Amino acid sequence: MEKETKNERFKRVAEKRVQNIIDGIQGLSGLSNRKVYEWEDAQMEKIWNAIEKEIEYCKASFKDPEARSFRL
Repeated sequence: MEKETKNERFKRVAEKRVQNIIDGIQGLSGLSNRKVYEWEDAQMEKIWNAIEKEIEYCKASFKDPEARSFRL
């Protein structure tokens, strides 16, 4: 059996993780149904801020893997 390269491993893992994120976003979209759910604008703002913040952290980690590391 051939050893998986780092790039092959990246592609395999990335495809699964990205699909999980897409599935989660689609699930979140289901919360928009006002016939089933009720929410306040402040609640949605908090959700979007958390998601956007995490995306920015993720983007930064590809530029600088140490970006979220704790340092004294």
